[in-house]
Amino acid sequence: MRIALGVEYDGTAYNGWQRQRHGKGVQSFLEDALARVADAPVEAVCAGRTDTGVHAEAQVVHFDSAAERTPRSWVLGVNSNLPRDVNALWAQPVADDFHARYSALSRTYRYLILNRPVRSALNRDRAWWLHRSLDEQRMQEAASCLHGEHDFSAFRAAGCQALTPHRNIFAITIVRHDEWLVLTIRANAFLQHMVRNIVGVLVAIGAGEEAPQWAQQVLESRDRTRGGITAPAHGLTLVEVEYPETSGIPARPASTLLPIPGS
Repeated sequence: MRIALGVEYDGTAYNGWQRQRHGKGVQSFLEDALARVADAPVEAVCAGRTDTGVHAEAQVVHFDSAAERTPRSWVLGVNSNLPRDVNALWAQPVADDFHARYSALSRTYRYLILNRPVRSALNRDRAWWLHRSLDEQRMQEAASCLHGEHDFSAFRAAGCQALTPHRNIFAITIVRHDEWLVLTIRANAFLQHMVRNIVGVLVAIGAGEEAPQWAQQVLESRDRTRGGITAPAHGLTLVEVEYPETSGIPARPASTLLPIPGS
């Protein structure tokens, strides 16, 4: 039987999702917990391979198991064997052809920027602190050129192994909530470091270092060296993965897409 599992984790202590030969991967801890419940080895496949330090509120994985367990038993059993910074949210039997990665229609990431003169002790691992004032309207103007399908070579990591640099951004918004800037971006898929590199460009524009038109110039250059810095990983969170309604995967209520930690 194939089971889909919703997972959340604080990525601070981990070297990303993928299992590591040397280091801590969320995948290893989850597979170990699943194996204890299934009483057999389990391989988990995720919707999006988050990088070192990146968080997830709505990661989706699938795995195959001959063990007969109820969805509630999978969730409770897995959580009793996971560290406190990794947690299963729900479990759901799915069709044999369901694939957490390839069946997904879109992924949504949120990037948090704390824009105030002093740093935060409570959110130091969940947001990028920038004391210089940022103009979110300039950032939104610049982001408009990134909508749609483009070659995002200028925003991919040097070591990115994706077969094509073409991705389709469905929506990208920058909203201010007092001292918080919340960047939300939804696309069919993402290249390695793509969101963080986009944030780096938009921050330079929001700070007045570059004109809004610079984002278009960077995009058209298809040259990573023409872009800005890569924003820190700890501000990035995977907040939603969308699937066809026929998949049986529960949709995440919009009310749970919290823009600010603790809000």
